Amino acid sequence: FFLLQVLNEKKLQEVDSLWKEFETPEKANKIVKLKHFEKFQDTTEALAASTALVEGKLSKNLKKILKKIVAKDAHEQLAVADAKLGGVIKDKLNLSCIHSPMVTELMRGIRSQIEGLITGLPSREMAAMCLGLAHSLSRYKLKFSPDKVDTMIIQAISLLDDLDKELNNYIMRCREWYGWHFPELGKIITDNLTYCKCVRKVGDRSNFASSDVSDILPEEIEEDVKAAAEISMGTEVSEEDINNIIHLCDQVIEISEYRTQLYDYLKNRMMAIAPNLTVMVGELVGARLIAHAGSLLNLAKHPASTVQLLGAEKALFRALKTKRDTPKFGLIYHASLVGQTNAKNKGKISRMLAAKTALTIRYDALGENTSAEMGAENRLKVETRLRLLEERGIRRISGTGKALARTDKYQNK
Repeated sequence: FFLLQVLNEKKLQEVDSLWKEFETPEKANKIVKLKHFEKFQDTTEALAASTALVEGKLSKNLKKILKKIVAKDAHEQLAVADAKLGGVIKDKLNLSCIHSPMVTELMRGIRSQIEGLITGLPSREMAAMCLGLAHSLSRYKLKFSPDKVDTMIIQAISLLDDLDKELNNYIMRCREWYGWHFPELGKIITDNLTYCKCVRKVGDRSNFASSDVSDILPEEIEEDVKAAAEISMGTEVSEEDINNIIHLCDQVIEISEYRTQLYDYLKNRMMAIAPNLTVMVGELVGARLIAHAGSLLNLAKHPASTVQLLGAEKALFRALKTKRDTPKFGLIYHASLVGQTNAKNKGKISRMLAAKTALTIRYDALGENTSAEMGAENRLKVETRLRLLEERGIRRISGTGKALARTDKYQNK
């Protein structure tokens, strides 16, 4: 730690030209002078002090220095670069602190000429210490920052989307490839994973008659497959072709199993980090919202109207540019509550769901409670509102009875 005393306060008034006073070490020494300097004993102590400053806390050593040096001069003001730290110093030590654009420029000038202001420190040694402390501080922030936990969710949902694309490509390639040999099998077996398991186990279509695939297929479908294999119109292929198709089927099955495991991992992480958001819109939609915003905390800063349209930015700006109707939903469209309603009410439900979702996001990001009760309560409210909207044709749920009066008016004629 080091404290500097301002010698000429008049020159600090011109903020725009203050940098000129720090062009050389000689000029800088005319503006400020070193009043107190105290070395850290080791890197650990420096890291602890830096961490406390980053978190806006007052370390014991800094507290002692301020009490010893600054508290004696009650009329003096302490210039601080961090307003939050200044507030802590004022509360705990009752010292007058100042934070302004002038202080920011002053700190910038001091940093540029720090080697000239503090004598006895070689530049190489200073650079090495700064680099080591920066690495330690960055490692600490990455390790202990709660904001970084949702990075796992962002990576997991991105990988899940990539796996879905690759899996779809592999399955289509497998069906097309084996379809040249046994085209009828693709029409009988619609499930992709079952299709690949069946091909991997049997191989050549001539083996279906003697193979037992009852552990993969139901009895009636197994009989249809065996009957189709005997009269198939497919072409003959070599054993090498079949082996390559089987290797592709192995890849599909392995990726499918890994996708299932990754989905379970994502679900558990979402329930741990954002349980209320997960209950409200589901783990996939919730994870995509977090990934789109960058972090859970960034998502919590968005209003409900932005949450509603996240993922539909292109459509929104295109609509604004062409002066047409703006979109009613983005990623939230894939939530189960929006999907189960009719087209007429999708806009209303998405707006309602976005409002409740914004509340659950803030509760998860900033609240201390880890239960999902709040999300369950809000989901129940949206479901109740959804049922009322669906029954709107039978009975009116809001407003006056104008519509009913109008129909009675025509019926009486």
